[in-house]
Amino acid sequence: MKQLKIRLIIMNFLQFYIWGSWLITIGAYWFQTLPDLYPDQQWSGTAFGALFSTMGWAALVMPSLLGIIADKWINAEKLLGLSHLAGAVCLFILPTIDNPTTMFWVLLLNMAFYMPTISLAITVAYSSLKKEGVDVVKEYPPIRVWGTIGFIVAMWTVSLLQIETSASQFYLASGAAVILGLYAFTLPKCPPEGKGTKSATLIEAMGLNAFSLFKDRRITIFFMFSMLLGAALQLTNAYGDTFLHDFAKIPEFQDAIAVKYPGIIMSISQMSETLFILTIPFFMKRFGIKNVMLMSMFAWVLRFGLFGYGDPGSGLWMIVLSCIVYGMAFDFFNISGSLFLETQTSPKIRASAQGLFMMMTNGVGAILGSMISGWAIHQFFTNPDNSLQWKEIWLVFAAYALIIGVLFMFLFDDKDLDKAKVEVAA
Repeated sequence: MKQLKIRLIIMNFLQFYIWGSWLITIGAYWFQTLPDLYPDQQWSGTAFGALFSTMGWAALVMPSLLGIIADKWINAEKLLGLSHLAGAVCLFILPTIDNPTTMFWVLLLNMAFYMPTISLAITVAYSSLKKEGVDVVKEYPPIRVWGTIGFIVAMWTVSLLQIETSASQFYLASGAAVILGLYAFTLPKCPPEGKGTKSATLIEAMGLNAFSLFKDRRITIFFMFSMLLGAALQLTNAYGDTFLHDFAKIPEFQDAIAVKYPGIIMSISQMSETLFILTIPFFMKRFGIKNVMLMSMFAWVLRFGLFGYGDPGSGLWMIVLSCIVYGMAFDFFNISGSLFLETQTSPKIRASAQGLFMMMTNGVGAILGSMISGWAIHQFFTNPDNSLQWKEIWLVFAAYALIIGVLFMFLFDDKDLDKAKVEVAA
């Protein structure tokens, strides 16, 4: 069992090390390096917004599609390896591109391979742990926390090597993807549990019966709120770093640590994840799955509200506290949500269910969050000189999260939820 945990820890570490190597710093590469290398191209903010949306577009279809393949035809660990090897090729090619349009399509292809690997890694971990007969709720969070550690280590690696604006960040990510791609083939076998079963219809034969989960009112409500919270996460990714950078325009904050090193301040959010993941077994057993999800939603209210009133000077503690709260906001819904689906769906479609979860949060939610927030900020919170009304922006986001939490409290019914299945009974 100890050896299995170590193997799954390595998998999770590399899984998010790949992402952390470039996700936070690709903006610096886009705006500071590419215009100098290729001045005849339009490296605009609008084009970068489209580039950043590739995660959402890829998550719309690919996690569900590869989840179906893992349920019906190919071992999950093999599919995980193949996807990372294909993504490694895309990341290696990315720095050679000299125009925004081609870069969009190559990054979209990379994300089409990468996004499904998040749910596939969960499937591999759950399947392997269950074969050992252990409590998944207790054993998985301490393993998953190493994924967040991998993300943080990647961010600090890129910073310490001073390659934030260099193409080397993509080569680093590509190398890590090759290592994980090959390593995945050594992981415990996770054969498709739906393979060989007689299918009454074409839909069942294709594995599309996973979408029948939407017939369950409780799961449908869960997926809808997954989408809404996915939008909230996109707001943080898109505007958090820019928010701190903008304080450089105010003389009294120009030399503040948070302004000079916004990436390091924002990395506190990922550090917080590592702590809150470890608390999930306690909160799940003590409060139940619905209340843990509610805690996540109201944590988003604090996340945005503290940003609204914080600043890099005397209000730095609010920004730091907001980053700490992020750990609860992100982990409590994502991890408890994946556990909820794992215990409430048939083994034959569990990989597909995890893919649907990924599609709703990082697909539909990410796209809507990016598009609607961008429109609203441009229409209502942009000054004539193109500066942004950050306090008002964050408070509106906080109100959005509050509405989500209140609606979920009344709409998600957990009266008949089988607490034995979700393993939260004392």
